[in-house]
Amino acid sequence: RHSRSHVGFHYVRYTMHAASMSSAVSTAGASYAARRSPVAGKGVSGFAKRPAAARPTRSVTTNAAVGIDPDVIAARAAEAAAMERDGDRPIESSGMRQTFPLALVVGQENIKSALLLGAIDPALGGIAISGRRGTAKSIMARGLHALLPPIEVVDGSICNSDPEQPNTWEDGLLDKVTRDANGDVMTRIREAPFVQVPLGVTEDRLVGTVDIEASMKEGRTVFQPGLLAEAHRGILYVDEINLLDESVSNLLLTVLAEGENVVEREGITLRHPCRPLLIATFNPEEGALREHLLDRIAVTLSADQVLQLQDRVTAVDMAMKFQNSAATAAADAEEATAGARTQILLAREWLKECSISDEQVEYLVMECMRGVVQGHRGELFAVKAAKALAALDGRSKVNADDLKEAVKLVIIPRAKLDMDVPPPEDDQEEQPPPPPPP
Repeated sequence: RHSRSHVGFHYVRYTMHAASMSSAVSTAGASYAARRSPVAGKGVSGFAKRPAAARPTRSVTTNAAVGIDPDVIAARAAEAAAMERDGDRPIESSGMRQTFPLALVVGQENIKSALLLGAIDPALGGIAISGRRGTAKSIMARGLHALLPPIEVVDGSICNSDPEQPNTWEDGLLDKVTRDANGDVMTRIREAPFVQVPLGVTEDRLVGTVDIEASMKEGRTVFQPGLLAEAHRGILYVDEINLLDESVSNLLLTVLAEGENVVEREGITLRHPCRPLLIATFNPEEGALREHLLDRIAVTLSADQVLQLQDRVTAVDMAMKFQNSAATAAADAEEATAGARTQILLAREWLKECSISDEQVEYLVMECMRGVVQGHRGELFAVKAAKALAALDGRSKVNADDLKEAVKLVIIPRAKLDMDVPPPEDDQEEQPPPPPPP
């Protein structure tokens, strides 16, 4: 198997030419540092502007470093050829209908940033969006799906198992996989799944159970996968999570935190991986989200915002355009969507080698202490967010801006004290430490 994310190469081939994105979606493609600048929304980051040859993909820098070795050159050439073949393979649809492009959503800069970080690192810890009716909560959750690159899955897997990670396959898959003439595991390429958890979902539907009818026909116990198996390596969307049954929501978050689902039903025990990106939405007017649930979700942001007159007019124009012709609206946003998808692919490669120093972790812990954040999840989630932010900007080391943005997205929303005011004079706020030495 190839060590690179070669499935996404099919998209990179035709999206690398996109030099920039439209101003309406600068959040989806531009670096977060540019979005915080006075001209946020008016331009794109230097990372997005760089030509394809200069972008910091791992394969480019590696080839340059070892180009004198003929064996390495041959290996890279074989890998590139395999990428080309994979790029021409058909992609199975996830069944999602055309959704409103995230690129066309007006405003909501922080939420777009958080969603993009979740796409880069699904292990971030989940994203919750609060807001009253009509604030584009579900639209943004579904719009993120269009930015996710396709995934390669083992043929016959019940949970989209990754062929590159056989140690995470579900129980029994290794014994029933099919192989080609070269001995390689047969795979297929599909769109990343998008699975919505309904409010009245039962525990059996969520985690899986025994298929009674199939078991009676085949004379053996047949497992029926649940929603958690279907959502692995994709998006698990929970609308109105504050109204979800408490036992179900606790079970859901426990499985996501552990990264695997263990099902014990009617004489069978089965384990399968479960690492989707959790996106939850709720309307606080219909009931607050329980504190222990808020603590277990990495980023919680509000979609309630006050738009200026021109922004509201633009939002109406975008909505009417999509209602009149969804295909036309999606085509108009395709350049920005493709550019954001490319940046996600590149950032995932950067994330594999991204590092954060002990001093920087200490800064995040101190900020949690200053905000009287309970528990340790705040700093853990903030570390992941800082590394994802660095990867988004094409860096392998966290810097001070990453730390400040992580505090803004993760720590401040869960702080018990107002962190917008400066700390006491006898406890002067420290500047974020520099990135670790090379």
